[in-house]
Amino acid sequence: MNFKKLIPLLLFAAYALGATAQNGTLTPYSRLGYGILGDNATSMQRAMGGIGYAMNSGRQINVMNPASYAAIDSLTFLFDMGVDFNFYRATENRATENNFTAGLDYVTMGFPIGRRLGASVGILPFSTTGYSFSDEIVNADAVYAGSGAIDQLYLGLSYNPFAGLYIGGNVSYLFGSLINNITAVNVNNSSALFHRYMSIRDYHLNFGVQYPINITPEHRVTLGATYSPAKGLRGETYGLYYDAAYGSKPDTIGPMNLKGKYSLPETFGGGISYQNADRLMIEADFTYQPWSKAKFATLEDYETNDLADRWKVAVGGQFCPDSRGSYFKRVQYRAGAYYTHDYLMLDNNNLREYGATLGLGIPVPGFKTMVNLAFQYRHREATPNPLIKEDYFTITLGINFNEMWFRQSRIY
Repeated sequence: MNFKKLIPLLLFAAYALGATAQNGTLTPYSRLGYGILGDNATSMQRAMGGIGYAMNSGRQINVMNPASYAAIDSLTFLFDMGVDFNFYRATENRATENNFTAGLDYVTMGFPIGRRLGASVGILPFSTTGYSFSDEIVNADAVYAGSGAIDQLYLGLSYNPFAGLYIGGNVSYLFGSLINNITAVNVNNSSALFHRYMSIRDYHLNFGVQYPINITPEHRVTLGATYSPAKGLRGETYGLYYDAAYGSKPDTIGPMNLKGKYSLPETFGGGISYQNADRLMIEADFTYQPWSKAKFATLEDYETNDLADRWKVAVGGQFCPDSRGSYFKRVQYRAGAYYTHDYLMLDNNNLREYGATLGLGIPVPGFKTMVNLAFQYRHREATPNPLIKEDYFTITLGINFNEMWFRQSRIY
């Protein structure tokens, strides 16, 4: 193994992990629940609608299904990182707002441990919160602002016990905090502030299995499934209320431990893919989470703890004219689409999201490294009352380093 090449990437990864993976969410809906959930997809997968449960490739890290790590070649080291650029437009009635955010989204590494063992480590966003908007209330104006993220630092192992079966699991450490503020300013310019703080420090598990079926030497169908058990969360939450009119110290509201009052539901994921050698790959995925069974307590009467069952359908694919041909024939072309019935509820309105994606896998001349570009259009609104309509155009730039660092040097 070439440690001289590995050390700089490990140092960079350590810096990135310390900075946490936060992509700059901008949506008022993120003040509900745990915010906007991440999908564990890399830039390559996002270009194909966020698929991955049945993706079994030794050239890309697939955190969506930890069973895939054992497919990494025994001489290969993979390092993948992605940066998001988000263009945001929100519409409510006839008013519109435009904004832009950018930031590091994920850092992952994958490597073999033995001939049938593979591993991966990295950091990805579990959920994010970010918004700032104002509203009129009785005799006052209210300003809502929130920020924060829950990140997951994961370690995954995968085993290929025999040809045709891959099994694996991720253990993640969830950490971070979410902050939600409401500031009310009345007609006399007197203000009151309610500050809601939540901190999570806990583990999370995810298990996966994949079963590739070789129909012919060039045609393969892969079945994939994942499961995350439901679990209670550990951490703390509290509220602070301060009224400037009285000039008193802030009152602490309902400080509580999360244990027994907040939880995550089970997650079921399944997918099927078809692959024609290195030329064509298409996949369809389905995700289901019974959030209506999860616990989410409130501190104040105006807060909501209504959560709906979440499900997502995604389809996507990739086409490469000739993986061994000229440079432009080795470019990978990707496309996909998805629809999500989200877990967030507001005034009996359920959040929905759909999107279409395109992307390219651009090879670096002379190397196996790939530059991945993903272009996503996403639309989000509530139903039956649309409330705020949101449109996103997101560009994800990913760099997938693929090097044979475990090859022994020859002695002449």
